[in-house]
Amino acid sequence: MPSYTVTVATGSQWFAGTDDYVYLSLEGTAGCSERHLLDKPFYNDFERGAVDSYDVTVEEDLGEIQLIKVEKRKYWYHDDWYLKYITVKTPLGDYLEFPCYRWITDEKEIVLRDGRARLPRDDRTQILKQHRRKELEDRQKMYRWKEWHPGFPLSIDAHCHSELPRDIQFDNEKGVDFILNYSKAMENLYINRFMHMFQSSWSDFADFEKIFVRISNTISEYVMQHWKEDFMFGYQFLNGCNPVLIRKCTEIPKKLPVTTAMVECSLERNLTLEEEVKQGNVFIVDYELLDGVDANKTDPCTIQYLAAPICLLYKNLENKILPIAIQLGQKPGPGNPIFLPSDATYDWLLAKIWVRSSDFHMHQTVTHLLRTHLVSEVFSIAMFRQLPAVHPLFKLLVPHMRFTIAINTKAREQLICECGLFDKANATGGGGHVQMVQKAMKDLTYSSLCFPEEMKAKGMDSQKEIPYYYYRDDGIKVWEAIKSFAEDVIGIYYESDEVVCEDVELQAFVKDIYVYGLRGTKASGFPKMIKTREKLAEYLTVVIFTTSAQHAAVNFGQYDWCSWIPNAPPTMRCPPPTEKGTVTIEQIVESLPDRGRSCWHLGAVWALSQFQDNELFLGMYPDEHFIEKPVKEAMARFRRNLDDVVSAITERNKNKKLPYYYLSPDRIPNSVAV
Repeated sequence: MPSYTVTVATGSQWFAGTDDYVYLSLEGTAGCSERHLLDKPFYNDFERGAVDSYDVTVEEDLGEIQLIKVEKRKYWYHDDWYLKYITVKTPLGDYLEFPCYRWITDEKEIVLRDGRARLPRDDRTQILKQHRRKELEDRQKMYRWKEWHPGFPLSIDAHCHSELPRDIQFDNEKGVDFILNYSKAMENLYINRFMHMFQSSWSDFADFEKIFVRISNTISEYVMQHWKEDFMFGYQFLNGCNPVLIRKCTEIPKKLPVTTAMVECSLERNLTLEEEVKQGNVFIVDYELLDGVDANKTDPCTIQYLAAPICLLYKNLENKILPIAIQLGQKPGPGNPIFLPSDATYDWLLAKIWVRSSDFHMHQTVTHLLRTHLVSEVFSIAMFRQLPAVHPLFKLLVPHMRFTIAINTKAREQLICECGLFDKANATGGGGHVQMVQKAMKDLTYSSLCFPEEMKAKGMDSQKEIPYYYYRDDGIKVWEAIKSFAEDVIGIYYESDEVVCEDVELQAFVKDIYVYGLRGTKASGFPKMIKTREKLAEYLTVVIFTTSAQHAAVNFGQYDWCSWIPNAPPTMRCPPPTEKGTVTIEQIVESLPDRGRSCWHLGAVWALSQFQDNELFLGMYPDEHFIEKPVKEAMARFRRNLDDVVSAITERNKNKKLPYYYLSPDRIPNSVAV
């Protein structure tokens, strides 16, 4: 009688093994096997990290094995099992691989197909078509869209982490408990004695050192030492943790009535301000989105303030970007002066602090939350709803969706919810952050997520004109590496544009993102369908780049740039100055966050800047969803290209006082998971 050797691999996560009854049956083109008992209680098979083999004998040859059915039946208590993969050695000596990489929960049956990626048109038999259809039907019941706030991209329909499908939950929920992690961070930083000291002001700038962890030769220490300098202020617009707002100024806006006479002492080329603008030497950062946003009112004992400044910057003869004018409100007038480097020291310093505070709010809520976390969740939900596990694009994208829905659900549960942790220290807490996302949705366009296109649109694409913009330089390299990889994979499965057009599952995925994620907004520019291989490569690059590189660029520098409180105040406790010549050091310190808010802020930026345990970085794909040799070769090329980028960045950073490494591929996690 024919015999098949079945090998079963269990995951190495905590509690991945099972003591339940496990049954397996094989389904081939010529028939089905009986249900075979592989494991039962106390057999000690299917333990964490184990690989177990069994002989399955059948009455007659089953033909080509198409499906494997795995059942788990409860023995005593709820016992989830993480199944990595199954391999089958046929009587003829052929090896078949059946990837799973899923949790089997309760008394469930799962049906696996072999690991060869297949487009919908490749499935010829009714049984395979039916399996494909049922998988998506089941997933669409589990992964439902829901509106968290009006105007937001839709998110997952789950109130808390425990309500999520088991496959997308964190392995250890405690590891991503924001309350626990922030408190632990404050304890590790030895600042927990200050965490309840709300309304208690610091005495001076040096007093902030009581909660500052001095780590020698790090960016955070350099920031603490140089934060007052105009060079450091300007540099952060290029290479800080929010390097996305600066754009070339093509015309001085009427709402910023700055003249050549005002800034003459800052200009180095003997040109008028208008001539400097024409030559491309002037840049602008406008925080207009913050205008009209309500400041945090959750603590009646502390009035908090927001501003919507406009900052004009200048490229000097050394190619450094320096601030030359700051207006703290959007409407010009006597109560809204334009602050200049030539003003009194504390006037100019406080104006810069207000810009840094506004930049912090834009970074946290728009750059970070909306444009990486919420957008990545949209990609994730659409993928699970519309692409079956056998689809090549599911196999390509699933590593880049790891834990994204889970971290966002946890954030909605503890961090950005009403009375959440975000309210404790941030002036945009208490609802302001919601208003900001709603306003920022109009600027969330497809082209703005296409990295090279966005650089060009802002006039920031020229390395010759702006030589020290490392975020741009490294971002382009990583973008090109991802795009090349996407093109390789597309070339394996889509031999023509016609095949792209005919892929109904791909088109449903793209439509889901447009209709639910972007709320069907035509102005977003998100495609409703993909018609060419070239456009598909760009689209997949947008998805992978956003979920990996873009998030890394704006997330993991938070402690470096925001741990010195005066450089990134999460709130301001006095209103913006309305006249010049009155600011004192005491007024500045009184404006900055109190001791309690400073501690919660520091705990937050520390916790958010840490990598996950067992982090998987860009190009690391330990779960073998793909089994075909051409794709594995494409992955190897991708890793080599990424290694070249790492080497180039490492070489450039040598001996730099301010190295830029956030877009080094060995520091870019595959997905948004923190």
